[in-house]
Amino acid sequence: MNRNDQALRLLGDLWADVQGPDFVWQISALALCLGIAFLLARWWQGRHAEGGGRFGDASSRLAFPLAGLLLVGLALPLLTPFFKVNLLKIALPLLGSMALVRGVVFVLRHAFPAATWLTAWERIIATVVWGWLALYITDLAPYVIEALEQVQFSVGKQKLDLWTILHGIVTVFLTVVFALWIAGLIEGRLLRLENLDSSLRIVGIRIAKALLTLLAIMLSLSLVGIDMTALSVFTGALGVGLGFGLQKIASNYVSGFIILLDRSIRIGNIVQVGSDAGEVRQITTRYTVLKHAGGTEFIVPNETLISTTVQNQTYSDTQLRLATSIGVAYDSDLELASQLMVAAATAQERVLAEPPPRVFLTQFADSSINLELGFWIADPDAGKGNIVSDINFAIWRAFKSHGVQIPFPQREVRILNPTPPATQSA
Repeated sequence: MNRNDQALRLLGDLWADVQGPDFVWQISALALCLGIAFLLARWWQGRHAEGGGRFGDASSRLAFPLAGLLLVGLALPLLTPFFKVNLLKIALPLLGSMALVRGVVFVLRHAFPAATWLTAWERIIATVVWGWLALYITDLAPYVIEALEQVQFSVGKQKLDLWTILHGIVTVFLTVVFALWIAGLIEGRLLRLENLDSSLRIVGIRIAKALLTLLAIMLSLSLVGIDMTALSVFTGALGVGLGFGLQKIASNYVSGFIILLDRSIRIGNIVQVGSDAGEVRQITTRYTVLKHAGGTEFIVPNETLISTTVQNQTYSDTQLRLATSIGVAYDSDLELASQLMVAAATAQERVLAEPPPRVFLTQFADSSINLELGFWIADPDAGKGNIVSDINFAIWRAFKSHGVQIPFPQREVRILNPTPPATQSA
């Protein structure tokens, strides 16, 4: 029997089942299996709604199609002696394809958590899978494959056809998705290692993703039957183009891995690069994000952090010295002013007791004696301007209550050899 006869026979059996009385029992059996599968999926989803992690999310999405697949598979041999089960035979691969689609989309969502295109791609993947499944059920798939194989062209010495390319794309897609899922498991495992430095964890995650993706692509092309040497000309030209056109990008990527490996800059450090300063919030392979206390975020290329001087205020420890300068009048009691300034700093909870705040006489200026109050804090990520402002307010109130004057500039103007006023004529 040829393929056309098989397809016609399948369609004839389905039409006969629709017209026969057993079709109602097939629908009832399928509805019962799907209803039980739906209830089991809801129960499983409620059980793993909180604290399930990635496994809980995956199992919740796959619970319905897998439960339906299991129940329909059990119903087939039980109901076959009593009536025809062609509808259940069709439902079985459909449920399997649903599980496949949901599994692939779940892996993609965790591999690309910020991607908004996955909603549309989920429908496209489902349409492609179910369309191919319809061709397979009707036994029309071999004819489609044969037609695609007729479209041939050459890449170097390698002969390719349209079916090989489409087959390769699907194989590459599935193997890369599987590789990203494995990389996601590795990422979750590394993020739970609190005793490992955060920079080393990021390096491990990115190296794992890059190596697994590359391995998946090479393996999938080999499975399809594409000779890797056929792509040597293309990869050589691509390498030359990357070498000349993407020097800066490559330099930034290499610099990013150097920063993560030598741990000279870590997430949470307070750094200053030129006139840009802030807390390190993110280190990617191409750039580093600094967030200023005012909310402004600076995106600094990694090459800049390697080739220029960087002030890392929290490199070895988080203690940071801050200072504020105040001028007092020449007739002021400097000992009292110093004590009031130290007391104003000591009263702040963020100011460290060791090393203690100290006051230095920095300059005998024209109108005032300038005093500098130096103090240390251990949490610069909580802000520097706010603590300096609080201490300045406290000093102002203390000076005002104890009569310590903060002078303003005064100038005395003398006119030498003034011109006598013109004599008014009578």
